[in-house]
Parts: sequence; structure tokens; C-alpha cells
Amino acid sequence: MFSKTTEYGIRAMIFIMSNSLQDKRVRLKEIAAAIDSPESFTAKILQNLSKANVVDSVKGPHGGFEINKDKMQTLTLIDVVIALDGNKLFEGCGLGLKACNSEKPCPLHQHFLEVRTKITAMLVENKIIDLAQDLQTGLSFLKQ
Repeated sequence: MFSKTTEYGIRAMIFIMSNSLQDKRVRLKEIAAAIDSPESFTAKILQNLSKANVVDSVKGPHGGFEINKDKMQTLTLIDVVIALDGNKLFEGCGLGLKACNSEKPCPLHQHFLEVRTKITAMLVENKIIDLAQDLQTGLSFLKQ
């Protein structure tokens, strides 16, 4: 459903949030290992998340990635998806047609619209902090 970039980005954000809740910054190597992702790929994802102001990057010997207290309560899954993949999940035709719209729908238009609406609601309603807390309490995991 999501691109690989977004899948790893969501995992990284949950891991970073989990550590930020304990006032810990995490380094690239830790994040990549925790989410089972190649370091170079993870670095590019984190760079994009940092540019989008979704995660904070602190340089130096005590640096790493963190989510500041002001953002903790408001960051949702949709913030990560948009930062990494833009709006392509929310726009366009399910069959890839350029002229598909409500006036000239493709055969999947109405069905895809329903699915898109539900996905959007799920992304808006789920906060990263809640997912991180589930991770901390053992209700969820990030790698197999």
C-alpha cells in the first residue's frame, strides 16, 4: 500500500518517538538496525523527514535524531506520508488514467474513492506518539 520509503519512514518515526519520549536522541545506525533497513536508505529517508520538519536532526558528538516536545502530541501518520511521498496516495486514478474524475470515472473510481477516504482517515487519526507507546508497552513491534 505504501512505498518502501514510506514504510521505513513510518517505522523510523515510531522508533525515534519511542526514544524521544525517554529524552534520548538516536543515531542513524541505531535507527537502521531497529527498523531493519539499510543505513544509506535510512539516511536519505531521515534527511527528507528533517527537511519537511517532521523530525529534528542534531549534529555533533551528542547528536542524532529526535522529535521535540512541541511536535510530539500532533504528529500523525499523514505527516510522514506527505513528507516522503507527497499527495500521490490521495490524488490520481486507481488505474493510472490521466482523465479520470467524477465526471469521467474509470471502472474503479468509486471503489478507489471509498478506500482512499478510509486510508486518509486512518492516517489522520493515528498519532505517532500513540504508536510509539504501543511499541514501548510491547503491544506492537518494528521488525520480525
